[in-house]
Amino acid sequence: MNTRRRGGSSDLDAVVVGSGPNGLAAAVTLARAGLRVRVYERADRPGGGAATRELTLPGFHHDVCSAVHPMAFESRFFREFGLRERVEFVTPDVSFAHPLDERHAGVAYLDLGRTAEALGPDALAYAQLLRPLVERSTRVAEFTGSPLVRVPTDIPTALSFGLRALEQGSPAWNLRFRGDVAPAMLTGVAAHTILSQPSVAAAGAGLALTAYAHARGWPIPIGGSQAIIDAMVDDLRAHGGELVVDHEVTALEALPAATVTLLDVTPKALIRLAGDAMPAGYRRALQRFRYGDGVAKVDFALSEPVPWTHPELRRAGTVHVGGTRAEVADAENQVNRGRLPDRPYVLVSQPSLFDPTRAPAGKHTLWTYTHVPAGSAVDRREAVTAQIERFAPGFRDTILATSSRSAREVERHNPNYPGGDIAAGAPNFWQLVDRPVLSPDPWRTPIPGVYLASASAAPGPGVTGLPGWFAALSALRHDFGTRALPDLSSRG
Repeated sequence: MNTRRRGGSSDLDAVVVGSGPNGLAAAVTLARAGLRVRVYERADRPGGGAATRELTLPGFHHDVCSAVHPMAFESRFFREFGLRERVEFVTPDVSFAHPLDERHAGVAYLDLGRTAEALGPDALAYAQLLRPLVERSTRVAEFTGSPLVRVPTDIPTALSFGLRALEQGSPAWNLRFRGDVAPAMLTGVAAHTILSQPSVAAAGAGLALTAYAHARGWPIPIGGSQAIIDAMVDDLRAHGGELVVDHEVTALEALPAATVTLLDVTPKALIRLAGDAMPAGYRRALQRFRYGDGVAKVDFALSEPVPWTHPELRRAGTVHVGGTRAEVADAENQVNRGRLPDRPYVLVSQPSLFDPTRAPAGKHTLWTYTHVPAGSAVDRREAVTAQIERFAPGFRDTILATSSRSAREVERHNPNYPGGDIAAGAPNFWQLVDRPVLSPDPWRTPIPGVYLASASAAPGPGVTGLPGWFAALSALRHDFGTRALPDLSSRG
């Protein structure tokens, strides 16, 4: 192995900044390769976008960012890591649901056929759109979970996926449908991206996530998202790695000497940390990187489950609240234009329905996001409550306590979310190709031994561990002279 070092002597081979899923994926991979690894985390506990905390009342455990994990079973990193063997998950029979009014709702069962049967005149159209992707869900995950500048290894799957994304990302998105329910379901998932509707990038993400909903489901970790982080930290330590918490890194030169440094940070933070060590051309490229709109988050402690009018919503792991496709698109496009919609799209999950560890006996936790213009300081507690009440009359009466964060407060809690952007960079089509720069190896920076290992790098946002894993593999190739994939399994 090449053991070139920066900054003098040290007992470390690798330093990782940030202990979110990507930073820990990088650290675990390097530690499994036999390297001496240390992770620094600014917060007092690891987790980043996958932390779980008591935010409302004692005994009510809320996920700070991610709550439901569509990629937990599909991400190649998590499959290599054997996440399902390390963390207990529950997979609801209803992956997601989408209310339209008191009588109608789209219900995405794990079974695609059962889902389609309930869609009446759109049963065949929905099934034909999704079945090829559901049957090849792992290949879809490999295609969407790789840098888009590379030639796909499975061209038929890429073409099938691409044609469907082009259709659902264009004004032609309603042509195959006759009713309101199926289109609303698809847009409810596409709206996870915080992008304008319709758009190719939003449609692509929505189709992939919907395919996973009908392939392996959208699993929920028992104990909260923190359980995923804890499993990764345990593996890191078991292979000699260190974790230092409550330690904010302000400059690369303040880090101990090591052969490589992997940063689970945004390009904006990378510029600040590198200072004069960053070449001017690369600095300009990172300055062109654009961040998207943000989220406002509201967590609730409830005395009982949400009293949804439609009974099947009470079985769903995730509920997309916003009404018809046109209503959801209008709300998201208002955000894109810098406005706060009166009837916002709200992403809702009630994990305590499936995981009794989340709340005291008989009580429940409710997790919600709504989208807002970047940097908004507006508290959206009332708007979120009213929108849920629209489809669950009596919801207000179940509320015991709330915790609300504006987009600005979301950024204050986690600097990797500039302006409240939980994608760490707008995930539009060009910024999925050019993330953060146009390169077949976008994780490697021109600063010797320094790699970007965050969601701001390919393949982009989501709790997948993939950006960190790819960054670590790049470091192993370039700085340690090995292309061998470390065995990450629980048996390794």
